[in-house]
Amino acid sequence: MESGRLTDRPELAKALHLAKVTGSTLVIAKLDRLSRNAAFLLTLRDSGVRFAAADMPEANDLTVGIMALVAEQERNATSRRTKEALAVAKARGVKLGNPNGAEALRRAGKGTLPLRQAVARNADAHAADLAPVVADIRAAGHTSLRAIAAELNARGMLTRRGGRWHVSNVRNLLQRVDGLPG
Repeated sequence: MESGRLTDRPELAKALHLAKVTGSTLVIAKLDRLSRNAAFLLTLRDSGVRFAAADMPEANDLTVGIMALVAEQERNATSRRTKEALAVAKARGVKLGNPNGAEALRRAGKGTLPLRQAVARNADAHAADLAPVVADIRAAGHTSLRAIAAELNARGMLTRRGGRWHVSNVRNLLQRVDGLPG
């Protein structure tokens, strides 16, 4: 998934190109999540690519134009409100940011290397804990990333951060498991 705030969105560009060359309709979940930039949405509207928003299936050229302007206004208002709230919090003496993050380490003269090393050690330890489970899953014939993710979820195994397994974090897990000694 690519953020609607970004202007360089290669996956969206691929989808738009494919819709254009095949004459397909690009279906999006929510119009305001596609982009909050009115110029982008108006250019898309005029590009010749048909698209439909699931949250506004009745949208036409007029409503897309209006919604594009509303989405951009909401983006600007959200940014302004966030900046104002952060300024008020800072004026009250609230320390902003992650106290254990890179900035705190930099101020302490330690850089970000210790944090990265700690994260890598935790990921390695979690991979070592899951190595026997992964071996069992593979032995049962589940070898694709998607199949391993489904099996890990079915067995109630959690990711290092306590979430569900997806192809991308299974790929990272396997790189660590396959790199373990022994």
